[in-house]
Amino acid sequence: MNPYKITEQTFISFSGGRTSAYMLYRVLEANNGLPDDTHVCFANTGKEEEATLQFVDRCSKEWSVPIIWLEYQVEDPGWRIVTFETASRNGEPFEALIRKKNYLPNPVTRFCTVDLKIKPLAKYARHLGWDEWDNLIGIRADEPRRVAKIRANPSDGMKGVTRHMPLATDGISKADVSKFWAAQPFDLQLPNINGVTFHGNCDLCFLKGAHQILSLIAEKPERATWWAKQEGAITNPSISQGGYFHKDRPSYAQMLNFATRQINMFDTSEETLACFCGD
Repeated sequence: MNPYKITEQTFISFSGGRTSAYMLYRVLEANNGLPDDTHVCFANTGKEEEATLQFVDRCSKEWSVPIIWLEYQVEDPGWRIVTFETASRNGEPFEALIRKKNYLPNPVTRFCTVDLKIKPLAKYARHLGWDEWDNLIGIRADEPRRVAKIRANPSDGMKGVTRHMPLATDGISKADVSKFWAAQPFDLQLPNINGVTFHGNCDLCFLKGAHQILSLIAEKPERATWWAKQEGAITNPSISQGGYFHKDRPSYAQMLNFATRQINMFDTSEETLACFCGD
Protein backbone atom coordinates (compact mmCIF):
# COMPACT_ATOMS: atom_id res chain seq x y z
CA MET A 1 0.00 0.00 0.00
CA ASN A 2 1.21 3.51 -0.78
CA PRO A 3 2.43 4.86 2.60
CA TYR A 4 1.38 8.38 1.61
CA LYS A 5 -2.23 7.40 0.91
CA ILE A 6 -4.60 8.72 3.58
CA THR A 7 -7.65 6.73 4.60
CA GLU A 8 -8.38 8.01 8.13
CA GLN A 9 -8.74 11.33 9.91
CA THR A 10 -5.21 12.69 9.79
CA PHE A 11 -3.02 15.49 11.03
CA ILE A 12 0.22 16.11 9.15
CA SER A 13 2.90 17.56 11.42
CA PHE A 14 4.89 20.07 9.40
CA SER A 15 8.04 21.16 11.25
CA GLY A 16 8.97 23.71 8.61
CA GLY A 17 12.03 21.77 7.42
CA ARG A 18 12.88 20.16 4.10
CA THR A 19 12.07 16.61 5.23
CA SER A 20 8.56 17.28 6.50
CA ALA A 21 7.86 19.49 3.47
CA TYR A 22 8.92 16.64 1.20
CA MET A 23 6.56 14.33 3.10
CA LEU A 24 3.74 16.83 2.60
CA TYR A 25 4.46 16.99 -1.14
CA ARG A 26 4.31 13.21 -1.45
CA VAL A 27 1.02 13.11 0.47
CA LEU A 28 -0.50 15.73 -1.83
CA GLU A 29 0.79 13.80 -4.85
CA ALA A 30 -0.62 10.46 -3.65
CA ASN A 31 -4.03 11.87 -2.76
CA ASN A 32 -4.52 14.37 -5.60
CA GLY A 33 -4.44 17.18 -3.06
CA LEU A 34 -5.30 17.34 0.60
CA PRO A 35 -8.01 14.79 1.45
CA ASP A 36 -11.09 15.63 3.47
CA ASP A 37 -10.62 15.24 7.23
CA THR A 38 -6.91 15.97 6.84
CA HIS A 39 -5.12 18.98 8.29
CA VAL A 40 -1.56 20.24 7.99
CA CYS A 41 -0.24 21.91 11.15
CA PHE A 42 2.86 23.96 11.83
CA ALA A 43 3.47 24.59 15.55
CA ASN A 44 5.47 27.79 15.96
CA THR A 45 7.64 28.22 19.06
CA GLY A 46 8.78 31.71 18.17
CA LYS A 47 12.42 30.58 18.02
CA GLU A 48 12.49 29.38 14.42
CA GLU A 49 14.57 31.25 11.87
CA GLU A 50 12.62 33.70 9.73
CA ALA A 51 13.58 31.58 6.70
CA THR A 52 11.63 28.68 8.21
CA LEU A 53 8.48 30.78 8.53
CA GLN A 54 8.89 32.01 4.97
CA PHE A 55 9.32 28.42 3.77
CA VAL A 56 6.11 27.25 5.47
CA ASP A 57 4.22 30.13 3.89
CA ARG A 58 5.78 29.44 0.49
CA CYS A 59 4.86 25.73 0.58
CA SER A 60 1.27 26.67 1.36
CA LYS A 61 1.09 29.08 -1.57
CA GLU A 62 3.08 27.06 -4.12
CA TRP A 63 1.16 23.85 -3.46
CA SER A 64 -2.24 25.45 -2.73
CA VAL A 65 -2.50 23.65 0.60
CA PRO A 66 -3.93 25.28 3.74
CA ILE A 67 -1.55 25.10 6.68
CA ILE A 68 -2.78 25.75 10.20
CA TRP A 69 -0.30 27.78 12.26
CA LEU A 70 -0.64 26.91 15.95
CA GLU A 71 1.06 28.45 18.97
CA TYR A 72 1.06 27.33 22.57
CA GLN A 73 -0.63 29.62 25.06
CA VAL A 74 -0.96 29.27 28.83
CA GLU A 75 -4.65 30.15 28.88
CA ASP A 76 -7.35 27.71 27.78
CA PRO A 77 -7.68 26.12 25.30
CA GLY A 78 -3.87 25.86 25.36
CA TRP A 79 -3.38 26.94 21.74
CA ARG A 80 -4.13 29.79 19.39
CA ILE A 81 -4.21 30.10 15.63
CA VAL A 82 -1.85 32.60 14.04
CA THR A 83 -0.70 33.37 10.51
CA PHE A 84 2.62 34.04 8.81
CA GLU A 85 2.07 37.73 9.48
CA THR A 86 1.02 37.40 13.15
CA ALA A 87 3.26 34.48 14.22
CA SER A 88 5.56 35.07 17.20
CA ARG A 89 9.15 35.77 16.26
CA ASN A 90 10.77 36.45 19.63
CA GLY A 91 10.19 33.19 21.48
CA GLU A 92 6.96 34.33 23.16
CA PRO A 93 5.20 30.91 23.29
CA PHE A 94 8.39 29.20 24.49
CA GLU A 95 9.01 31.85 27.14
CA ALA A 96 5.42 31.64 28.37
CA LEU A 97 5.85 27.89 28.88
CA ILE A 98 9.13 28.40 30.76
CA ARG A 99 7.55 31.01 33.04
CA LYS A 100 4.66 28.65 33.78
CA LYS A 101 6.97 25.77 34.74
CA ASN A 102 9.70 27.94 36.28
CA TYR A 103 12.44 25.65 35.05
CA LEU A 104 14.10 25.03 31.71
CA PRO A 105 13.85 22.08 29.34
CA ASN A 106 17.11 20.16 29.12
CA PRO A 107 18.49 16.89 27.71
CA VAL A 108 16.98 14.98 30.65
CA THR A 109 13.56 16.68 30.64
CA ARG A 110 12.71 17.66 27.06
CA PHE A 111 9.25 19.03 27.71
CA CYS A 112 9.46 21.75 25.04
CA THR A 113 8.53 19.58 22.05
CA VAL A 114 5.63 17.95 23.89
CA ASP A 115 4.19 21.15 25.35
CA LEU A 116 4.86 23.51 22.44
CA LYS A 117 4.05 21.19 19.54
CA ILE A 118 2.46 17.85 20.33
CA LYS A 119 -0.08 18.91 22.97
CA PRO A 120 -1.38 22.02 21.14
CA LEU A 121 -2.00 19.90 18.04
CA ALA A 122 -3.81 17.23 20.07
CA LYS A 123 -5.91 19.82 21.89
CA TYR A 124 -6.81 21.43 18.58
CA ALA A 125 -7.84 18.05 17.14
CA ARG A 126 -10.09 17.38 20.12
CA HIS A 127 -11.51 20.88 19.72
CA LEU A 128 -12.62 19.74 16.25
CA GLY A 129 -14.42 16.82 17.89
CA TRP A 130 -11.88 14.19 16.90
CA ASP A 131 -11.39 11.24 19.27
CA GLU A 132 -9.05 9.23 17.04
CA TRP A 133 -6.67 10.25 14.27
CA ASP A 134 -3.46 9.37 12.46
CA ASN A 135 -0.50 11.71 12.87
CA LEU A 136 2.01 11.77 10.01
CA ILE A 137 5.51 12.86 11.02
CA GLY A 138 8.57 13.43 8.85
CA ILE A 139 11.03 10.83 10.11
CA ARG A 140 13.28 9.29 7.46
CA ALA A 141 14.55 5.72 7.06
CA ASP A 142 18.11 6.87 7.85
CA GLU A 143 17.06 7.89 11.39
CA PRO A 144 16.86 4.35 12.83
CA ARG A 145 16.81 5.25 16.53
CA ARG A 146 13.91 7.66 16.08
CA VAL A 147 12.08 5.18 13.86
CA ALA A 148 12.48 2.37 16.39
CA LYS A 149 11.31 4.56 19.26
CA ILE A 150 8.14 5.62 17.48
CA ARG A 151 7.32 2.15 16.20
CA ALA A 152 7.67 0.82 19.74
CA ASN A 153 5.24 3.45 21.02
CA PRO A 154 3.09 4.77 18.14
CA SER A 155 0.63 6.60 20.40
CA ASP A 156 3.27 8.19 22.66
CA GLY A 157 0.80 7.72 25.48
CA MET A 158 -1.87 9.86 23.81
CA LYS A 159 -5.27 8.19 23.61
CA GLY A 160 -6.63 7.86 20.08
CA VAL A 161 -3.43 8.97 18.33
CA THR A 162 -1.44 6.72 16.00
CA ARG A 163 1.82 8.11 14.63
CA HIS A 164 2.96 7.08 11.16
CA MET A 165 6.25 7.66 9.36
CA PRO A 166 5.59 7.30 5.61
CA LEU A 167 9.12 8.41 4.70
CA ALA A 168 10.67 5.69 6.85
CA THR A 169 8.27 3.11 5.41
CA ASP A 170 9.23 4.27 1.91
CA GLY A 171 12.96 4.01 2.62
CA ILE A 172 13.57 7.74 2.09
CA SER A 173 16.98 9.11 3.13
CA LYS A 174 18.33 12.64 3.52
CA ALA A 175 19.99 12.20 0.11
CA ASP A 176 16.56 11.62 -1.45
CA VAL A 177 15.21 14.75 0.23
CA SER A 178 18.18 16.85 -0.93
CA LYS A 179 17.80 15.57 -4.49
CA PHE A 180 14.11 16.50 -4.49
CA TRP A 181 14.71 20.07 -3.34
CA ALA A 182 17.57 20.56 -5.79
CA ALA A 183 15.02 20.10 -8.58
CA GLN A 184 12.34 22.44 -7.16
CA PRO A 185 11.72 26.08 -8.10
CA PHE A 186 12.01 27.13 -4.44
CA ASP A 187 13.74 25.85 -1.31
CA LEU A 188 14.28 26.53 2.37
CA GLN A 189 16.76 29.41 2.51
CA LEU A 190 18.97 27.81 5.15
CA PRO A 191 22.25 25.97 4.40
CA ASN A 192 21.93 22.30 3.49
CA ILE A 193 25.13 20.62 4.68
CA ASN A 194 25.24 17.01 3.52
CA GLY A 195 21.50 16.76 3.93
CA VAL A 196 21.44 18.38 7.39
CA THR A 197 19.99 21.81 8.19
CA PHE A 198 21.98 22.93 11.23
CA HIS A 199 20.06 26.22 11.40
CA GLY A 200 16.73 24.41 11.57
CA ASN A 201 14.17 24.07 14.36
CA CYS A 202 14.80 26.36 17.36
CA ASP A 203 17.82 28.43 16.39
CA LEU A 204 20.07 27.48 19.35
CA CYS A 205 18.32 24.33 20.55
CA PHE A 206 20.21 22.87 23.52
CA LEU A 207 20.24 19.47 21.81
CA LYS A 208 22.57 20.81 19.14
CA GLY A 209 26.28 20.18 19.67
CA ALA A 210 28.11 22.90 21.63
CA HIS A 211 30.49 23.58 18.71
CA GLN A 212 27.50 23.99 16.41
CA ILE A 213 25.80 26.39 18.83
CA LEU A 214 29.00 28.41 19.17
CA SER A 215 29.26 28.65 15.38
CA LEU A 216 25.67 29.85 15.10
CA ILE A 217 26.28 32.48 17.79
CA ALA A 218 29.47 33.65 16.07
CA GLU A 219 27.52 33.97 12.82
CA LYS A 220 24.77 36.02 14.48
CA PRO A 221 25.50 36.97 18.13
CA GLU A 222 21.98 38.22 18.85
CA ARG A 223 20.75 34.62 18.58
CA ALA A 224 22.13 34.03 22.10
CA THR A 225 20.24 36.91 23.75
CA TRP A 226 16.93 35.11 24.27
CA TRP A 227 18.56 31.90 25.53
CA ALA A 228 20.81 33.74 27.97
CA LYS A 229 17.81 35.68 29.24
CA GLN A 230 15.90 32.47 30.01
CA GLU A 231 18.84 30.99 31.90
CA GLY A 232 19.18 34.17 33.92
CA ALA A 233 15.49 34.43 34.83
CA ILE A 234 14.83 31.09 36.52
CA THR A 235 13.97 31.54 40.20
CA ASN A 236 13.70 27.85 41.05
CA PRO A 237 17.26 26.47 40.71
CA SER A 238 16.61 23.76 43.31
CA ILE A 239 15.07 21.63 40.55
CA SER A 240 17.70 19.40 38.92
CA GLN A 241 19.21 21.27 35.94
CA GLY A 242 16.35 23.74 36.28
CA GLY A 243 18.37 26.92 35.76
CA TYR A 244 20.25 25.77 32.66
CA PHE A 245 19.32 24.34 29.30
CA HIS A 246 22.39 22.09 29.53
CA LYS A 247 24.22 21.84 32.88
CA ASP A 248 27.23 20.01 31.39
CA ARG A 249 28.37 22.89 29.21
CA PRO A 250 28.86 26.66 29.60
CA SER A 251 25.79 28.88 29.78
CA TYR A 252 24.54 30.70 26.69
CA ALA A 253 25.89 33.97 28.12
CA GLN A 254 29.32 32.35 28.45
CA MET A 255 29.14 30.92 24.93
CA LEU A 256 28.25 34.37 23.62
CA ASN A 257 31.37 35.66 25.35
CA PHE A 258 33.46 32.84 23.85
CA ALA A 259 32.06 33.53 20.38
CA THR A 260 32.79 37.26 20.50
CA ARG A 261 36.33 36.48 21.69
CA GLN A 262 36.70 33.76 19.02
CA ILE A 263 37.35 31.05 21.61
CA ASN A 264 36.33 27.52 20.68
CA MET A 265 36.98 24.80 23.25
CA PHE A 266 34.33 22.34 22.12
CA ASP A 267 34.64 19.00 20.38
CA THR A 268 33.77 19.52 16.71
CA SER A 269 32.63 15.89 16.47
CA GLU A 270 30.06 16.16 19.29
CA GLU A 271 26.82 14.63 18.07
CA THR A 272 23.64 16.65 17.86
CA LEU A 273 20.91 14.79 19.71
CA ALA A 274 17.73 13.87 17.85
CA CYS A 275 14.90 16.29 18.56
CA PHE A 276 11.34 15.20 17.89
CA CYS A 277 10.48 18.68 16.66
CA GLY A 278 11.49 17.19 13.31
CA ASP A 279 13.77 18.31 10.51
